[in-house]
Amino acid sequence: MFDYTPMGFYTFDALCRPVNDLPPGGGTRFVDDFTLAVSGAAGSAAIVAAKHGLSVQAVGGVGCDDMGDWVLMKLGTFGIDTDMMQRCAGYYTSSSIVTTRPDGARPALHKKGATGGFFVDDSQIDRVLDTKILHIGGVGLMDRMDKGRNAEIMAEAKKRGCITTLDVFASTPDDLPLIRPLLASTDFFMPSEEEAMALSGLTDFEEIAEFLLDQGVGAVILTMGAQGAMYRSRQGTRIDIPAYDIDVICTCGCGDCFNAGFATGLHLGRPIETCIRLGQASSAQNAMGLGSQAVVKDLKTTLSFMEKTPVREYASA
Repeated sequence: MFDYTPMGFYTFDALCRPVNDLPPGGGTRFVDDFTLAVSGAAGSAAIVAAKHGLSVQAVGGVGCDDMGDWVLMKLGTFGIDTDMMQRCAGYYTSSSIVTTRPDGARPALHKKGATGGFFVDDSQIDRVLDTKILHIGGVGLMDRMDKGRNAEIMAEAKKRGCITTLDVFASTPDDLPLIRPLLASTDFFMPSEEEAMALSGLTDFEEIAEFLLDQGVGAVILTMGAQGAMYRSRQGTRIDIPAYDIDVICTCGCGDCFNAGFATGLHLGRPIETCIRLGQASSAQNAMGLGSQAVVKDLKTTLSFMEKTPVREYASA
């Protein structure tokens, strides 16, 4: 039924820029830009994939509150199926206040909320896995799903022939036991360099990739911001690709948008290097505006961006 199913972290974001620090006491400072966005390792991915023309269903949780109403409304405006988005009683919608610095860094204040409260039961498995690509995003935030359920669903997805992708959120070493059971059923694991270093306890990127491949994952893609992206697979494929040369406004959601761009390439049957390029182009466009997916328009525009935008010199790991 669906091309792409992102399951996990959906969040309501309020973003403003530029913010260097907070005013003292009860003071006020004025900002140039303010916006709202659906974000998260599943939320941003869902919207970018939908903008690229994929049929998308969202799987996650929101609270019974105004933020949850807004998240569901916003997903619906992009044609995303929200039948599997649960209203979690007793939880607020996962929400963030993102204070974006002039250099694009985005310190955030976050309430975990309903991402920790939703749960996919056996009666919902057939619907969730009626998809070409299953993406799990936000391991470490899904309190109920992280207790073995994500691993069960990922394994069942592989059994049914789905392509599986995986991402995390602000991982710490404590998250590795939650992630390790999923890796043997994961075709593509796409952490940022910081997340990968935290999970592995290593700093050398080649050693990090080898460590993750040893856990059973099919391929690792390290997204490294301005340094580019690094792909290593169990079959020995090695791809290093420089980043696009852009002026960064806000990096919120860049990795999540990469996930959707990469999935777009998989859906179209493109070579892996082109899939990575589509991921980078989606991420780069995202970074050029305030709020996740702000500048991503459609697949035609993303492909044009890939053709016309220069790249940086690749910074070897």
